[in-house]
Amino acid sequence: MLILPAIDLKGGKVVRLRQGRADDATIYSDDPAAVARHWEREGARYLHVVDLDAAFEGEPKNWPALEQILESVRIPVELGGGLRTEEHIARALELGVTRAIVGTKACESLDFIAGLVNRHGERVVAGVDARDGFVAVRGWVVASTLRAVDFGRQLAAAGVKTIIYTDIARDGMLQGPNLAAMAEMADALAGTPTGVIASGGISCADDVRRLRALGTPNLVGVIIGKALYDGRLALREVLE
Repeated sequence: MLILPAIDLKGGKVVRLRQGRADDATIYSDDPAAVARHWEREGARYLHVVDLDAAFEGEPKNWPALEQILESVRIPVELGGGLRTEEHIARALELGVTRAIVGTKACESLDFIAGLVNRHGERVVAGVDARDGFVAVRGWVVASTLRAVDFGRQLAAAGVKTIIYTDIARDGMLQGPNLAAMAEMADALAGTPTGVIASGGISCADDVRRLRALGTPNLVGVIIGKALYDGRLALREVLE
């Protein structure tokens, strides 16, 4: 299982939100590149970076911080948050991002993300963010009537090879992941080549073990944020 430390950017700083709320942020560092280097030194093999300002406003706001991160580490970096145009996605990939995460725009247009997959292959992944099992978009503030598992199946049919599935209610709350929801999504994709990366709620190493214990082949990774920054678990512990 791939372990991805999260680096959430807001105003050029590394922060964590509670349940995706912009008004409930904790600042952890004003040096994103130093944070990225730290996780690389600790053994991370991949970084998950989110431009929170872009997620809420629809326009990339943290390109300078992203570039500093990319220049500071040799491990792959994926980027999400506000990537809603072909130009923004192409620029992110040109800067050196290994994978671009498309969320809101994928929900609005399956043709859009299918076209991106045709052009960029596995470098384009989908973000499925859900509240009570239904997809939420535009920085998680707009609810839809689309069930997350149905959206997952649609994305797999469109050729998406990786889905990052976030349970919004658990994100930043340190209450443990929604195991049932993660298992349901992974099971819905059984028999397809589409893998699921779980996000939201990791509070301790045992939470990662519980995800692995689900034994679902399509569950291929987990993103960890607040628990790492608050010192509730050590990255090396879960990597081992």
